[in-house]
Amino acid sequence: MTALANTSSPISQTSDYQLSITWPLLPDDFILPDDPVENTDQPLLAAALRQPLTAFPDLLAEALIVSNFALCAAIDGRMICKAPDWMYVRPVQPWQSTQVRRSYTPHTQGTIPQVVMEFLSATYGEEYSMESTEGVGKWFFYEQVIQVPIYAIFRPETGRLEVYALEHGRYKPKTPDAESRYLVSGLDLFLGVWEGIHEGRTGYWLRWWNAQGKLLLWSEEIAEQERQEKELAQQRINVLEERLRSLGVMPEDL
Repeated sequence: MTALANTSSPISQTSDYQLSITWPLLPDDFILPDDPVENTDQPLLAAALRQPLTAFPDLLAEALIVSNFALCAAIDGRMICKAPDWMYVRPVQPWQSTQVRRSYTPHTQGTIPQVVMEFLSATYGEEYSMESTEGVGKWFFYEQVIQVPIYAIFRPETGRLEVYALEHGRYKPKTPDAESRYLVSGLDLFLGVWEGIHEGRTGYWLRWWNAQGKLLLWSEEIAEQERQEKELAQQRINVLEERLRSLGVMPEDL
């Protein structure tokens, strides 16, 4: 879980010089920050976004769907890595190494991520930061360096969702549809907020809807739906059998 900014506008600390951006692989000896997850909501929110996509093989094929995973590029020769709370990339090159994958470098290992997301907590962070000198803000990194088409910022405690689309090199607020959902064109799905209980957590969640407005279900919802359908089918059979008996026909003799 990352932090809550005091404003919805990026914090500008950029300089005017032209950056040199390259796409090297992360060196094996590069030490990634081992920042702890700030609370238990972040893994649940990330898993809830990924789980319904597993029912669609075309969305999983050659895709990288990760949380708190290093997204890398070099700025003026300096390796910079940021770890979005959720990221979807497709297609990516197959991972050939026997070692655990630690990072992803666009252009070198595949395409630019279709979407990155940050889940905010109650303290200030770098999600809106345009800093590019001593430190590199996430807003600057996603917008100016990686140029991710869609950047979503979600506040789980309040259910507020901000979605920005890259237009002419800058992030602009994306307009939701009539149902307050946002089209994520890289997945051809709509992203929105849902309130309820999942995995023992009661609150706001990010969820997917298809173009027809149908909610993509979690596995337990699919199981419950199938249970209800079976129960309804059995009820219909019971009613039919009672009707047959009332006519003097024994269903077991048919």
